[in-house]
Amino acid sequence: MSDTSYVPMSSRDAKDALADLLVNLADALDAEQFDPTVGAEVGSALVRMRLTNPVVVARSAEVLAELPRLSESGTAFFRSKYAALMGSFGQGYAAALQADTLSDQQAIQATMSTTHKQTEQAAKATDTRFRVVFDNAAVAIAIGDLRGVLVDVNPAMAQMLGQDAGELRGASAFDLGHADDYDLARRRILDELIAVGSGTVRLEARFRRGDGSYGWAMFAITLVAGDGDVDGYLLAVGEDITERREMQAALYRQSRHDPLTGLPNRLLLHEDIADAIDIAEPDDHIGLCFLDLDGFKYVNDQFGHATGDRLLAAVAARLQEQATADGYVVARLGGDEFVAVMAAPIDIDAVTAAASRLLASIKDPFEVDGHKLSVSASIGVVAQPVFGADADAILETADVALYRAKADGGAGFFVHEPTPS
Repeated sequence: MSDTSYVPMSSRDAKDALADLLVNLADALDAEQFDPTVGAEVGSALVRMRLTNPVVVARSAEVLAELPRLSESGTAFFRSKYAALMGSFGQGYAAALQADTLSDQQAIQATMSTTHKQTEQAAKATDTRFRVVFDNAAVAIAIGDLRGVLVDVNPAMAQMLGQDAGELRGASAFDLGHADDYDLARRRILDELIAVGSGTVRLEARFRRGDGSYGWAMFAITLVAGDGDVDGYLLAVGEDITERREMQAALYRQSRHDPLTGLPNRLLLHEDIADAIDIAEPDDHIGLCFLDLDGFKYVNDQFGHATGDRLLAAVAARLQEQATADGYVVARLGGDEFVAVMAAPIDIDAVTAAASRLLASIKDPFEVDGHKLSVSASIGVVAQPVFGADADAILETADVALYRAKADGGAGFFVHEPTPS
């Protein structure tokens, strides 16, 4: 981390602190009572150490990706804990970073307001101290009238927008944003600031750069009241948070996708089923194909885990291709287990047909590391009522059907028939 950020401690102390944080994550994974908030505490601790460069998260992810391999536990439950811990880590890091940014913005805001109160005529903004802060601040600053027309922008704002400061003066701030954010920005500024006559609103919104691309910014917008003949104006202090939002999106995806295959993992699968339950109609059914490769342990034992991993990735690619063609989602739960989910409305015949196509998709041998490897699979097939159901119960029913398919000799599927109510 030493080349990414200034850390106000010695190299030894920094190494010890990072080692302690890693131990905290490992202990959380092994604890009898799993507490995912440990991840958020570790992410927040990195920000407190001033490790705020986006590169820090990427390098941390490389290290943290090794935790499942170092653990003796390879269960699906362990992997779900790991995914939840990494998601919490990303949320904690992003929240602490956002709080740190807000603190900086508030300090700038206080300086600007204090300086302007000392100016005899605020509208002219001629006070020397104000101009020094305005022109040299690292954050983007803009002054606008009560209609949102820009009166002045500082160099940092012009650079963020990718436009010349002279061209921005006289432009409407609302026209520089994304069309989808227009109503929200106007409503907050008009209803929460101008209508009240004072205060500050914080707003995350997209902005349009000079080249036509869009980024994200966090703004603190304050209404500075007029004095006598001087009209009030809007003072906006902002920061480009595009990289941060991209980092948050990447961390969100990482916590919900399998690193080996790129497929959705157990956490995202569970969320998707829960979402389907929330929007289900009373007669809706959801289809599941719970798939497990037959004899996969032999591949690992005979050719090694690296070859086994590449075979799993190849199998996942074929399953994904078939799922995309049929219009449904396939996820990897861990090990050699996969689940295909078919949204309502659907019936058992359609799910059974999908199971047949999944088996056919992996029938041809796979070329892996110079070996021609053939695999078969067992599938538990269910079409469960989804209205008012429980996601775990639905998955458990499919798991029981898979067990029956395995017990029947594998290389096929077992169709679960619901018990008549």
